[in-house]
Amino acid sequence: MRLALKTAFLASAGLLVYAQAGYPLVLAGLARARRPRPEPSPLAEPLGVSLVVAAHNEEAVVAEKVRNALALDHPRERLEIVVCSDGSTDGTAQAAREAGADVVLELPRGGKIRAQDAGVARSRGEVVAFSDANAAWEPDALAELLAPFADPEVGYVCGQVRFVNTAHPPGTNQEGLYWRYEMWIRELESRLASVTAGNGAIYATRREAYLEVDPIMGHDLSFPFNMVKRGWRAAYAPRARATEKMVPSILGEFARKRRMMSHTWPIVLRGGLIDPRRYGALYCAMIFSHRVLRYLTPFLHLAALGANLALVVLGAGPVYVVALALQLALLVAAGAASAVPLRPLLVARYYVLTTASLAAGLWDWLREGTAAAWEPAEGTR
Repeated sequence: MRLALKTAFLASAGLLVYAQAGYPLVLAGLARARRPRPEPSPLAEPLGVSLVVAAHNEEAVVAEKVRNALALDHPRERLEIVVCSDGSTDGTAQAAREAGADVVLELPRGGKIRAQDAGVARSRGEVVAFSDANAAWEPDALAELLAPFADPEVGYVCGQVRFVNTAHPPGTNQEGLYWRYEMWIRELESRLASVTAGNGAIYATRREAYLEVDPIMGHDLSFPFNMVKRGWRAAYAPRARATEKMVPSILGEFARKRRMMSHTWPIVLRGGLIDPRRYGALYCAMIFSHRVLRYLTPFLHLAALGANLALVVLGAGPVYVVALALQLALLVAAGAASAVPLRPLLVARYYVLTTASLAAGLWDWLREGTAAAWEPAEGTR
């Protein structure tokens, strides 16, 4: 009995440590040991780009988004701005037209993915770029996003998103800290093989590489691994920068991540992510380490805690008492963050709640399915 419990505890705790810290350190070691990937020759001339923005009731921000796109360092005649109004009931479409969008589609409500599909079908650029209506790109972001396409093997490129916290007092949501960690891992993955996920704020695909996916399965997770399965490389361009407002409260962030995970679990369990066919060995290990283990984190925590409790009750030794104390300290720190908003406690609360959101999203999907339509997270506009 003790041996089985010790095995369960050590396995679950070991996988947790590997997923959160060991994996990026392994990537960093491999990246240092491996010869850098040769830089492709610069593009001979600017690519024709269609920037597609799916928008539902984004009257408050869509005009600024169009103006931001028009200010990008890219020849105007080689840039097409396509705004896809997904069943908007406000002035989204009119605001986009008045701001200078080249194409404005007024579509019935079908969800973000189907709006993007319609935008791609109507667009004409060699490369199709995508952005959220509330994301602001730096002037050189498009040029940096396009640079990796000089390599004919690259079919998908995502840029770097930075989340701006405008809440008062600041720091209640630690999403910015998480994304700095995530972007570091993504850069290492791109240097070694391909990224395992992207983001909705700034990314692009070659037109011939674009995929029409199930409308409940977002591009952020479904595009990179599907590109790899089809022989493309999915790259990360860290100097292609965009900013978005983050959700101001941690409970709002929990709700946002819970909704996102209800779209993620279908990709994991029936969308082909965990099917290793047509992955190389390294990319298969990346998918397991960065995606599968990350999504299993709440269940690994429960297994570690349960086995640890049983071992302490059985008097297995002081090391298990210390391990249990550390696990309980994390929960206590998370609970104390509301009363004592110190940075370490806020980080603990962020970790606990966002980990719980992974399981909550699975529960939502299994219980009631996932709708294709979406609503903007509160406070991000």
